[in-house]
Amino acid sequence: MTATKRSDRRPADGSPVARVCVDVGLAHLDRPFDYLVPAELDEVAVPGTRVKVRFAGQLVDGWLLSRADDSGHTGRLAYLEKVVSPEPVLAPEVARLARAVADRYAGSLADVLRLAVPPRHARVEKEPHDEPPTPAAPTGAVDPRGWRDYPTGPALLRALADGRAPRAVWSALPGEDWAARYADAVAATVASGRGAVVVVPDARDLDRLDAALTGVLGPGRHVSLSAALGPARRYRAFLAARRGQVPVVIGTRAAMFAPVARLGLVAVWDDGDDLHSEPRAPYPHARDVLLTRAHLAEAGALVGGYARTAEAQLLVETGWAPEVVADRATVRARIPAIAPTGDDPQLARDPGAATARLPSLAWTAARDALRQDLPVLVQVPRRGYLPSISCAECRTPARCAHCAGPLALPSAGGTPACRWCARVAAAYACPECGGRRLRAAVTGARRTAEELGRAFPDVPVRTSGREEVLTDVPGGAALVVATPGAEPVAEGGYGAVLLLDSWALLTRADLRAGEEALRRWLAAAALARPAPAGRVVVVADGALAPVQALLRWDAGWFAGRELAERRELGFPPAVRMASVTGAAEAVADLLAAARLPDDAEVLGPVPAEEGRERMLVRVPRARAAALAEALHSAAGVRAARKAADPVRLQVDPLSLF
Repeated sequence: MTATKRSDRRPADGSPVARVCVDVGLAHLDRPFDYLVPAELDEVAVPGTRVKVRFAGQLVDGWLLSRADDSGHTGRLAYLEKVVSPEPVLAPEVARLARAVADRYAGSLADVLRLAVPPRHARVEKEPHDEPPTPAAPTGAVDPRGWRDYPTGPALLRALADGRAPRAVWSALPGEDWAARYADAVAATVASGRGAVVVVPDARDLDRLDAALTGVLGPGRHVSLSAALGPARRYRAFLAARRGQVPVVIGTRAAMFAPVARLGLVAVWDDGDDLHSEPRAPYPHARDVLLTRAHLAEAGALVGGYARTAEAQLLVETGWAPEVVADRATVRARIPAIAPTGDDPQLARDPGAATARLPSLAWTAARDALRQDLPVLVQVPRRGYLPSISCAECRTPARCAHCAGPLALPSAGGTPACRWCARVAAAYACPECGGRRLRAAVTGARRTAEELGRAFPDVPVRTSGREEVLTDVPGGAALVVATPGAEPVAEGGYGAVLLLDSWALLTRADLRAGEEALRRWLAAAALARPAPAGRVVVVADGALAPVQALLRWDAGWFAGRELAERRELGFPPAVRMASVTGAAEAVADLLAAARLPDDAEVLGPVPAEEGRERMLVRVPRARAAALAEALHSAAGVRAARKAADPVRLQVDPLSLF
């Protein structure tokens, strides 16, 4: 649908001005531009369509945001060159959300729209499709039985079924079928005549939720959206939602902007998983996008997980979302028997437990479970064989002679190789003592599986990790070695869960180290049978706060403690923080151009990639919008000057150090 020759153009009779977001991504051009709608494109140039326009002498893509009767521009307006497709893929609600997300993250609308709407697939767009079904009359039907273990759970479902917009932070019990509970909440929302969007971390979680929703809603009532679908399938699912053919969209973070009519619920599972953080500018987090969406659409919101982030705790403490938790008696009845190996009584019985990788308590728990013909889960933080090695003589870490990256051993009898540049170090010699013998500094999942296979020679050993992720395993005796996030579900639950190498999680130089360790432990421990049939052994000191939270199964207590500490120290989410990363001169240039709020604190520099510098800017939460606007405006100044060195702006980055 291309306009006629320029000399023959005349504007449309009604609302001849089109407001267009030009897809250029430059901060100083982050505003709508006015164009005239040619009369021949009047019918197809509707808000939400993709268009082509002339901008700075080039033909560029754009989004038609709205049409108006006149323009505030005093000069001559150019015409739209083309309507790429009459399909209005950008819903008005999503356009408003995208603008709010861009403002929150100091980004541009064009960048957010690239995340919100998948690339066009012309063949899929032309496929015949059914008309949207007539919305069923709200029934208010709700089945609260699955939520009875949580005193306020049934009320949450009734509120959704009644057409209200409840908000909740849910702490799931161990062994809980979280996908079924989310399906209950979605079904209650659909019963009210509204739709829902649910976001999960990865494809395995998505498959579980997909099966649960199909069982509750029936086939054809929802679609799944994820980047792994491929262009055609993803665009087909997107169009089904945009055209109103389904009321529910589920997916990974690609679904957070999914167009759903009459939105009644947004939900996110396991919001602490870093897969929810978008790696492309402006780097939004799925949880925050969905909560913004709930606010704009006046929809309900559900944030759930076995663990609880400090951000979710802030929602509880500010009253934005009440918590949905089980009472302590129910928790005690559902949890496995959990024990640390580093507390004083255990050390008295087994003095070697402080240094042993598999202390006797863990070994005994595994042996007893296997004797009862039950599977054992072993969680290992690091993948590979020996991901870190050192000199056997002086313990100096082994590093690459070319790039100084860490050397790793890929297999038994293998040759050391650099994890950064992949160069082989066949003739490695320690630069400190000249020694040529190497020892394990960190043990990976495959080496752990090898060691356990020798310790329990008659038991099958399976691994689940990046190379192959197992979805489930049978209920018989077996050792399952998995990296965090790749733990398969065992039929009937695991007889024992061993959480090894806790130091690798707890000693990370990261603000979220304790929170992330507890999240990974709870996710694994939730797969164990309840006590006394199920046991969990964590190789860690029982006095540590994350270990205490695991022993008590009290994610809320730990999240409250974590949030209080961050308030005292001035860290997110108690404050709003932004990182500015780039060449030192470029970072200084941007900060000099930024009109930061008076109460802003500039911290740093902190370590960044080689040759780059990172500064942090901190403000009270009430000044968050002012900070984002100041940084975005400063980026616009640099873009207008065509500054050569790029600067990365990230609001509330997951990692500060």
